[in-house]
Amino acid sequence: MSFFKKLKEKITKSTDSVTEKFKAGLSKTRDSFTEKVNDLIARYRKVDEEFFEELEEVLIQADVGFETVMELIDELKMEVKRRNIQDPVEVQSVISEKLVDIYNAGEEASSKLNIQQDGLTVILFVGVNGVGKTTTIGKLAHKFKSEGKKVLLAAGDTFRAGAIEQLEVWGNRVGVETIKQTEGSDPAAVMYDAIQAAKSRKVDILLCDTAGRLQNKVNLMKELEKVKRVIEREVPGAPHEVLLVLDATTGQNALVQAKTFKEATNVSGIVLSKLDGTAKGGIVLAIRNELNIPVKFVGLGEKMDDLQEFDAEKYVYGLFADQVEKTETE
Repeated sequence: MSFFKKLKEKITKSTDSVTEKFKAGLSKTRDSFTEKVNDLIARYRKVDEEFFEELEEVLIQADVGFETVMELIDELKMEVKRRNIQDPVEVQSVISEKLVDIYNAGEEASSKLNIQQDGLTVILFVGVNGVGKTTTIGKLAHKFKSEGKKVLLAAGDTFRAGAIEQLEVWGNRVGVETIKQTEGSDPAAVMYDAIQAAKSRKVDILLCDTAGRLQNKVNLMKELEKVKRVIEREVPGAPHEVLLVLDATTGQNALVQAKTFKEATNVSGIVLSKLDGTAKGGIVLAIRNELNIPVKFVGLGEKMDDLQEFDAEKYVYGLFADQVEKTETE
C-alpha cells in the first residue's frame, strides 16, 4: 500500500478540525510546491538523473534547505532503485513518506511540551521583534487556560517600546494577569517577581517574554543567561521549555535566526508563526533536520485557536492533500 493510501486511511479515521487547519494553512505552499511537482511529473516518462535534478530545484525553492534536499534526493534515489520504480507518478508518494521520515528522525522529534504534572511549569520565549512572539504567547495562554490551567505572563521584553503594553493587551484579552515593571528595567528582576507571584498564586504555567535584539549578540546572550540563572535558582529544573518563535514567511532567514539563538540559549523547540502566509512551508523540514530542534507549534491562521501542535503526518497531508484525496484506498 502506498504512503498516500496509508495517509488517507489515517486522515479518514481522524477527520477533525486540526487536520482541516493544516490543509487550509498550507494551501499557499501546496499550490506552489505540488503544482511544480505535478508539472515535473507530467514532463517525464521515466525517473532518471534529469528528473532528480529538477526535483532538487523544486524542493530548494520551497525552502526545504540545501542539506535536507541533498539528503532527501539521496534517499529517494535509493528507494526508487529498491522498489524498481519507473513511473514518475509513483515518486510523489515516496517523497511524502521520506518527508515524514526526515522530520521524525532523531530522538527529539516530539512536539509535546514538557509540562510538569506537579508544580510550576516555566516556558521562556525567545525570538527577534516582529516574528509574532507576543501573539504566540497570548494564543498559548488561551490554549492552556481553556484546558483548565492557571496561567501567568511575565513581561520580560523591557527593551522594545510598547512590548509590555502589547503583552498586557493579550493578557487582558484571554483573561490572564501580566507581571511587569517599567520599560528599561532589568528583565531578570521581572522574572523574579513573576516567579514569586506564580508560586504564591499556585499558578500552573508561567509564560515569559524576552527581548529579541540580535544586532548585539553578546548583550542578548548575557541577558538570556542572566534570566535563565534567575529562573533556575527560583525553580530548579526550569525553564522547562525555551521556545524560539520564527516567522515562516522569512524562509531561510528564519534558519539563520534559529542558528543564532541556538548559540545564545538552549532552545528546546520552535514555534513557526505565519505558516499560512507563505509558499515556503518547506522551512519546517530544514529547521528540524539541520538544527535538530523539533517544531512544537505552527501558526495556521489569525484566529485564537489557529496555533496548533505540530504533527508531521498532518503537515505532509497539508502539502499533498489534493493527491491524497484522489487516492483510492485499497
